Amino acid sequence: MSLRFHEIAETYHRILNPFTEEQLMLLGEICRLDPELTLLDLACGKGEMLCCWAQTFGICGVGVDISKVFLAAANQRAAELAVEEQVTFIEGDAGRYPQAAHDFDIVSCIGATWIGNGLIGTLELMKPALKADGLLLVGEPFWIEPPPDEAYAAMGIGEDDFVSLDQTLDRMETAGFRLVEMVLANLDGWDRYEAPQWMAIDDFLLAHPDDPEASALRNWRDKNQRAYLRYGRRYFGWGIFVLRLGSGQLA
Repeated sequence: MSLRFHEIAETYHRILNPFTEEQLMLLGEICRLDPELTLLDLACGKGEMLCCWAQTFGICGVGVDISKVFLAAANQRAAELAVEEQVTFIEGDAGRYPQAAHDFDIVSCIGATWIGNGLIGTLELMKPALKADGLLLVGEPFWIEPPPDEAYAAMGIGEDDFVSLDQTLDRMETAGFRLVEMVLANLDGWDRYEAPQWMAIDDFLLAHPDDPEASALRNWRDKNQRAYLRYGRRYFGWGIFVLRLGSGQLA
């Protein structure tokens, strides 16, 4: 997976997941955000969630991401929304970010559970930063229905990477959490996440025909586009799950 390809493909995105602005604000209401709360957002991308929630709900927080490109956009967005004093963005590996124990009211990792080698591992690494009565937000795909065998290779997904929605609950409970709310992506959200990538890559290739990675980028776009239209749109779901720690999980 090329970080540069994702940075190019998501040029026109503010939310780097199949989630609408309305759903993002609904999630903030579900979390009962207020100015007293703090958020740690791991793999924060362009920081849209943190910036919008800081402006609308008054929260403060920290976002961590490995991409200089995305963090530049995050800082620009913070300036646009006049929330620079409320948010801090840090360049680094979100999976290795040094976390003060039980320091944040909300800890999130939205659509990037690769930082912990999967859902269970990511939930485990998020625990130390969460207050005992805090909320954990995790964005994770799931299979709406079992896909045909060829879908895994076409979409670049291992057969055990993701599971059904109820089996996703099993994984959360295995990690010591209970599910208390969720907001699931719809087809419009998926289309508005996937389709703008095709335009962004096409615009880039037209402007940079001699880029040394032009052929690889084009092939990557074509493969992902066909996989989405053939399999992803029908079989692949995605959601943000709101979790609380089960009893006995915090020392």
